[in-house]
Amino acid sequence: MKKMLNKYLVITNSYIDLMKPNILIMVLITTILGYFLGSDGKILWSNLTWMLIGTTFSAGGAGVLNQYLERDQDKIMNRTCNRPIPSGKISPQNALIFGIITVIVGTVILLVKTNLLTGFLSLLTAFMYVLIYTPMKRVTWLNTSVGSIPGALPPIGGWAAATNSIDSGAWILFAILYLWQHPHFFAIAWMCKDDYEKAGFKMLPVIEPDGNRTIRQILWHLSLLFPISLLPVLIGMNGNIYLYGVLIITLYYFLSALPMVYEKSYKNASKILQASVLYLPALMIIIIIDKGMR
Repeated sequence: MKKMLNKYLVITNSYIDLMKPNILIMVLITTILGYFLGSDGKILWSNLTWMLIGTTFSAGGAGVLNQYLERDQDKIMNRTCNRPIPSGKISPQNALIFGIITVIVGTVILLVKTNLLTGFLSLLTAFMYVLIYTPMKRVTWLNTSVGSIPGALPPIGGWAAATNSIDSGAWILFAILYLWQHPHFFAIAWMCKDDYEKAGFKMLPVIEPDGNRTIRQILWHLSLLFPISLLPVLIGMNGNIYLYGVLIITLYYFLSALPMVYEKSYKNASKILQASVLYLPALMIIIIIDKGMR
C-alpha cells in the first residue's frame, strides 16, 4: 500500500513538474496584478478564483506542451535532462494528451466563468508560447523578444477578467512585463549558454559568445523600464507610494546589471536573475500598499 502511494505521489509530482510551477507562479502573480488594478481593488472573489483556476490549467498546459516539443533538446541539456519526459517518468504521448486537455479545460473555464475576452487571451497566450516561441528558439535569437509577448499577456488577461475590456492601464502592465522579461531571460541564457549551444538553441549569448550584445540588450530594456514603469502615475492609476517604490526596485534591477558590463560571468548574470525574480513580487506589494493608502 505504501509503495503504491509513493508511486502515485511520484507520478503526480511529475505531472506538476511538467506544468513548470516556477513559471506558473509568476504567471499567476502577474494575472492577479492585472485583475487587482483592473478592478481598482474591488475584488469579486468568486470571479478571481475561477480566473486563477482557469489560468493555472491553461498556462500549465502550455508549459507541458513546451516540454513535449523540446523533449529531444531537454535530453541533451544538463539543466533539463531530469525533467519528467527525458527522465522517463512521463511518456511523450501522455504528456501531449495531458497538455492538450489542460489547455482546453483552462480555456473553457475562463470562457464560461469569466468572459469571452479572457478565454481568448488565454488561448492566444498558449498558442504563441507553444507554436511560435518554442520552435523559434531553434531559428533566431529574437525568440526572446517574441516569447516576451505571451509572457506579458497574463496581466492583460487579469484585467480583462475584471473589466471585460482592455484599457490603457492593461497595456502599460503589458509593456512593463515585456521589458522586465528581457534582462531576466538574457541572464538565464548567459548562465546556460553551453547547454543551449549543445541543444541547438539560437540564444543571443550562443551566437555572440563575447556577451557585448547581450549586455547591451539587457541595459537597453532596463533603461526603457524606467519611464514605462512611471506611466501608471501619469494616468492616475497609482500614486506616490507606487512612484517611489517602483523607482527603487527598478533602480535596483538596473544596478544589478552593471557588474556584467565589466565582467561577463555566470556570477554576475545570476545577480541580474536574482534581481528580476524579486522585481515582480515587490511590484505587486507596492501596488497593493499604494492602492490601500489612497
